[in-house]
Amino acid sequence: MNQRRTARIAAALMGVSAFCLIGAPLALGQAVGPGRGAPAPAFVSPEVLSDRRVVFRIFAPRADEVRLVGTDIPRNMQGIPMTKADTGVWELTSEALPPGAYRYNFNVNGVAVIDPRNPATSQSNNNTWSLVYVPGSEFMETRDVSHGAVAAVTYYSTALQKFRRMHVYTPPGYDLGGGRFPVFYLLHGAGDSDDSWSSVGRAGFILDNLIAAKKSVPMIVVMPAGHTSQTTGGGRGQGAADDFVQDFVKDIMPHVEKNYRVIADRAHRAIAGLSMGGSQTLNIAIPRLEEFACVGVFSSGLLGAIGGGRGPAAASPPSLDPAWEQQHLAVLDDRAMKKGLKVLWFATGSEDRLLPVSKATVELFEKHGFAPVFHESPGGHTWANWRDYLNEFAPQLFR
Repeated sequence: MNQRRTARIAAALMGVSAFCLIGAPLALGQAVGPGRGAPAPAFVSPEVLSDRRVVFRIFAPRADEVRLVGTDIPRNMQGIPMTKADTGVWELTSEALPPGAYRYNFNVNGVAVIDPRNPATSQSNNNTWSLVYVPGSEFMETRDVSHGAVAAVTYYSTALQKFRRMHVYTPPGYDLGGGRFPVFYLLHGAGDSDDSWSSVGRAGFILDNLIAAKKSVPMIVVMPAGHTSQTTGGGRGQGAADDFVQDFVKDIMPHVEKNYRVIADRAHRAIAGLSMGGSQTLNIAIPRLEEFACVGVFSSGLLGAIGGGRGPAAASPPSLDPAWEQQHLAVLDDRAMKKGLKVLWFATGSEDRLLPVSKATVELFEKHGFAPVFHESPGGHTWANWRDYLNEFAPQLFR
């Protein structure tokens, strides 16, 4: 990076950092930039308006350009320059957004910056994002009901020979002691982390509301990290999948069953996942179908077992690799295993690029005598769908 470029980035960041890039740290709350030492202007970011528009703001007085970047925020709102006021505050007002949680950050002179005025964050596979919630959807609101707890839990993976993290939801009243609960393993996608389901996915609030309404039974929800050294970056091959499967089978499940009051039998064990996590769900559950009574696949299918048309210009839809079917033939044709499987549920958006994969996977299970339920929803490969799918899937568990 040349000297001029370095100076330009440093100048941009001076308005958004609590420390000088060169020199001594500033006192807490001290402004940086023109009039150094003067108080920064008062403003709020993000500001959610009554009509569900969101105002994003950032103080970056020396920046040449600031743009908004986000996930699930409409594309026409992303990447366009924000407007700078005389105060040095840049601003952009979104269009009215559907209720839900949205990740975003600011691009300041080419540098990604989270919102310094917003303490709410969400982790993806490679980034930390600022997080804004737009109210208006009752099933995932923060409501006046009894709330469970979500904890970040560290464990040692003997399969991967390193410490790992998972997030665990325990239902209201769990900490008072007494009783055992069914367990639901909920897996994230290739672009996410073990934090994602409980932050942008709002899994804890969704379960709180379902349990309060008696639509779901109280349950423990385990949200592990699906990426390993092989899968970081979204690798989807069978070798990469096996790496996570070993961690799940040898370490995650034993840790949960040792340290939480779970009912450790098939009837009280469920698993589901989105995208990469949906494929991992099938790679875990199908060879061990005697251990899972409920299986859910969101916006996914057998991703590592796909052949045929793969590229955007492919003329034919993707088809399943016969090798996967042959490898699991004994389980697929085992009538006894089917009897204990209470739920096999698929859901994918009509605009999702993985819709053909989902349909091909459903057809494979139907071919072998399973009775999967397939729900094709509106929309695409987004958290707007995955939160809905969790809200639809969880009430079916452990009935």
